[in-house]
Amino acid sequence: EAHLDRWTREVADQREHGTTGVKPAERFADEAKALRPLAGRALFGQLRDLVRKVQADCAIDLDTNSYSVPWRLIGESVQVVVLAGRVIIRHAGQVVADHPLCRGRRQRIEDRAHFVGVAGFEGPVRKESIEIAPAVLLRPLAEYEAVVGGGW
Repeated sequence: EAHLDRWTREVADQREHGTTGVKPAERFADEAKALRPLAGRALFGQLRDLVRKVQADCAIDLDTNSYSVPWRLIGESVQVVVLAGRVIIRHAGQVVADHPLCRGRRQRIEDRAHFVGVAGFEGPVRKESIEIAPAVLLRPLAEYEAVVGGGW
């Protein structure tokens, strides 16, 4: 990259600009007098505004990581804003999830509250055993034979 910096200073900035008719180096020298330090001012924050679809696993994918979203939004499109180290997820204008931005790769960031109401969330689903009718309620085959008349 050093050779590109040198080329910019020694070649590109020394040519007359086609639109302004002034060499960029000369124009910058004039403008540099008006520049002041930004002491005490916050740097411009980088903002990313994206749209993602909530997958069947109650999550959206962002930069190889998965961020959980309430399960009721599966299949819906959501707005994802990445700002100041946070991942803010909105649906219909309402914030539905807010996670810290994960700098790792292939990580899953979850809020357990997003899964409340999903079968199996609180452990294995247990079904009570179904009672089978007692055998005394079943008729013996001899009764059917008597009604029909005779053996087969």
